[in-house]
Amino acid sequence: MSHTAHIPSHRKPRRSGSNKLRAGVAGGVLSTLAVAGASGSASAAAPVTETIEMPTLTSDLSAQVARSASATQLTAAAYELQAQQEQLRAEQDQATKKASGQAKKDRAEAVRKAEAEKKAAERAAKAEAERRAETERASRTAERAPLTTTTAAAPASTSTPQSDTPSTGTSGSTGTSAPSTGSSSESTTAPASGNLGSVIAFLKAQVGDAYVMGGTGPNSWDCSGLVQAAFKEAGIDLPRTSQTQSTAGTQVGTSNLQVGDILYWGGAGSAYHTGVYIGNGQYLDAANPSKGVVIQDLSGYPADGAVRVL
Repeated sequence: MSHTAHIPSHRKPRRSGSNKLRAGVAGGVLSTLAVAGASGSASAAAPVTETIEMPTLTSDLSAQVARSASATQLTAAAYELQAQQEQLRAEQDQATKKASGQAKKDRAEAVRKAEAEKKAAERAAKAEAERRAETERASRTAERAPLTTTTAAAPASTSTPQSDTPSTGTSGSTGTSAPSTGSSSESTTAPASGNLGSVIAFLKAQVGDAYVMGGTGPNSWDCSGLVQAAFKEAGIDLPRTSQTQSTAGTQVGTSNLQVGDILYWGGAGSAYHTGVYIGNGQYLDAANPSKGVVIQDLSGYPADGAVRVL
């Protein structure tokens, strides 16, 4: 016998497990009945007549979605193209403005260059004219020559008789004379036997011929070349240049001119132009490259002096 057998137990007696199971089953059945009753009453109050179905993705719906996406892409592309076109137009406008501005600058520069070239051409033409004039003056100065005559002895009854030999220096009448020494000087008066009509006829026959620097005929002349050739028709040899022609005879005043007098412009011995007086206030000369051989009014270009050789 155990040594604790005599001690009474203080534990409560256990309840039967079957009682608990029965109580749980009874509670579950009651709960089920309560739920079923509530569901039954609710079904009786609002019966279900329709069912809701979720849409399914069909081929038509897929095509619509694809078309919608394509349209969206096309719209986006159109907007992008429009933006590019607007940008291109803006760039073209800017380029047009730039080109217009450059064109204005180019025109202004072209006008400036044209004016500069025109002025340069005018200066060059003026310099060339001065150079030619200077060349003619130098040429005439270098070609000074004495006046000689080729005619026979002059009659002794004239008021200003000349010896047929320039070296004798004698006069055959009581009138005034222009003596000459050893060789004929540039101021020697030509004999009166020259044919003045042939001089004037020759000069008028050359009207319209060209002016050429250094020209001595037959179709182009400079001023002193024409004068020399004209008086050669009367048998008188004149110097070649204007400077020497201005001293090749008797000096006469421009207020007492006679037909055939040689007119000169500039100083005696340094003249730069010569012509011949033909009467009625007119003279004939080889004027310049633009006019050629012409008849002009002396009042428009008064001479500085004149010499008489006939």
